[in-house]
Amino acid sequence: MNRNQSSSGLVSAWMAGLLSGLGICAIILAGAFASRSTVWAQGGMPQGGPPPGQMGGPPGGRRPQAPPKPFPLTLTLTDGSTASYRVREQLAGIDFPSDAVGTSDALTGTIALDKDGSIDSSQSKLTFDLRTLKSDQPMRDGFIQKRTLETDTYPTAVFVPKSIKGMPNPLNGQFGFELTGDMTIHGVTAPVTWQGIATVDNNTGLVAGRAQTHFKFETFGLAVPQLARLLSVNDDIGLEIEVRFKIS
Repeated sequence: MNRNQSSSGLVSAWMAGLLSGLGICAIILAGAFASRSTVWAQGGMPQGGPPPGQMGGPPGGRRPQAPPKPFPLTLTLTDGSTASYRVREQLAGIDFPSDAVGTSDALTGTIALDKDGSIDSSQSKLTFDLRTLKSDQPMRDGFIQKRTLETDTYPTAVFVPKSIKGMPNPLNGQFGFELTGDMTIHGVTAPVTWQGIATVDNNTGLVAGRAQTHFKFETFGLAVPQLARLLSVNDDIGLEIEVRFKIS
């Protein structure tokens, strides 16, 4: 046998050994995969740790809640609260309507709750600085400030809550609510009802929620915006708030 034949034989033997080894590895891996798949199918836990939400805490990742504070309570607005208006408008050159939205975080005030959970209106008031409203269009903001809201004369909107439905006693968990009171905008006061949802965190002493209400421009004697490229504006204003109250 010459040298070339010897080398060829060695290479063939090496390749055969390698393929045989790979085949054995494939059989081992297939068996392991099948075994683990059977464990998973039977409700076992995959390797690599427990599912999200079960590490370092109770099932679901939820902290045990501290007991709720009894009434009477005072809810004070904190950082993170915002108020917005939303009006449907039709712009020239655009085939579909869009919403004009202006937002501000200049929202302050308190809601005082008596022993029975009812609202003490004499100690409750929410105030919104209308001069800080901003949308995506400075021209729109200027018109609304000067012509619609006339913020030089009427700089704030004030809501005095009178009654609330749906709030649990004691204040706890998540709940839907209906909050009714008197809103003053542009020097005009009218009744307004908010529909919302809130969640109480007794560990942090915070109530987080959101609510909305609707009214017509004429309700508060407001002028409908008139701008270049603005073809029409729906006669309906939506107010939306996202609130964070500190419980005391």
